[in-house]
Amino acid sequence: MSADFAPFAAKMRADGLPEAAVRSFEHAYRELARGGRGMLPERDVEPVEWVEGADDLGRCVPAGREALARAVVVKLNGGLGTTMGMRRAKSLLPVKGGLSFLDVIAKQVLHLRRTHGCEVPLVLMDSFRTRDDSLAALAAHEGLAGDLPLDFLQHKVPRVRADDLAPVAWPADPELEWAPPGHGDLYLALETSGLLGRLLERGFRYAFVSNADNLGAALDLGILGWVASESVPFAMEVCERTEAHKKGGHLARRRGGGLVLREIAQTPEADLDAFQDVKRHRFFNTNNLWLDLERLAQVLRERGGILPLPMIRNEKTVDPADAGSPKVIQLETAMGAAIEVFPGARALRVGGERFAPVKTTSDLLAVRSDAYELTADWRVVPAPGRAGDLVVDLDPAYYKTVAQLDERFPAGAPSLRRCRRLRVRGDVHFGAGVTCLGEVDLRCDVPSPCRVAPGATLDGPTELT
Repeated sequence: MSADFAPFAAKMRADGLPEAAVRSFEHAYRELARGGRGMLPERDVEPVEWVEGADDLGRCVPAGREALARAVVVKLNGGLGTTMGMRRAKSLLPVKGGLSFLDVIAKQVLHLRRTHGCEVPLVLMDSFRTRDDSLAALAAHEGLAGDLPLDFLQHKVPRVRADDLAPVAWPADPELEWAPPGHGDLYLALETSGLLGRLLERGFRYAFVSNADNLGAALDLGILGWVASESVPFAMEVCERTEAHKKGGHLARRRGGGLVLREIAQTPEADLDAFQDVKRHRFFNTNNLWLDLERLAQVLRERGGILPLPMIRNEKTVDPADAGSPKVIQLETAMGAAIEVFPGARALRVGGERFAPVKTTSDLLAVRSDAYELTADWRVVPAPGRAGDLVVDLDPAYYKTVAQLDERFPAGAPSLRRCRRLRVRGDVHFGAGVTCLGEVDLRCDVPSPCRVAPGATLDGPTELT
């Protein structure tokens, strides 16, 4: 089995990737070649029993207002939404009131500027595939652009053949020879793009980072003030885990060490039950992070420009549409894993209103519905008086893509404000004005599509014909 890194280095340099990106990938590749799988077994961690809450940070708002002139908002915008059948940036999807994710984000930042008289920059971390469309969408928002660039690019890394650990060659579609390195690339991309240096030169100190598909994640003055007044170098927002979040990365503590983020891909099969035990591991990572940019620059200098984040090994086929194509390994990192790199890093427990991500069409239907509302400061949050945690579970055979979802909900989402669970199995088409109450379980077992009449009220299990 090959363990020669030279062909990877040559491939990356030929494509114009910076030397720091080459060295970072070499760090992960060497671990893979040694037989590493990036695993973090249960025996090496212990649960975190308590995390400080954000509900008492009103006292920090004055410090947050003072720090706002030195803060920047960074949104991770590299995703194409391929799991939902998309071929462009997922953030361009209409999500609420005809507005896309990027429209809402732009309005959040413009509102923040108007309210506080402070030119807070918005910066996207784009991929080569999301950049052009996303910048064109932001250009429609007058006054958003400033002296700093509106985006920087994440790197790409070669895919590795699973059989001999050599670089993948796929002449039929050379783009499939490359993969995104995961959002842990944030730190390196900030540095190699030159943006980190420009921000520091301009006097910026704090960055709030979150996913573009999480519209509950707006810059919060209380949290910013807490970070600034307590000199927190790195903070991760976490929420209480429920059964709906049991597969997401959770906060833990290394035995004899500090805080650590563990993803399900890093968990041995024998430990999956412990990983998904929400009473044992009580807090999950929202991917809302706060960075002290000066400390980030210092850590990068101390570590030769590379943050040694744990490797995450993802196995796929080189052509996602061809299950018979060669197996490949994608080496990725998670940006939340940096919690163990920064001495003094902390976690902060926040409410569910700061976590409303859209990863599937089920999530998209929920956020489009009246179970979520768009606030005056342009956040998408759970609606007041909602029935509680909402779980939408749509049949992937009929609702996997956005096109399939829109075909079956032509009049928009049903009312889900008083619904705790909507489960749909089979091909069901919804009329306008449908209301779901409590726990709705719809089943359509007939060959032709089933239809829910306009204005219908659904409650409990229902067999459709």
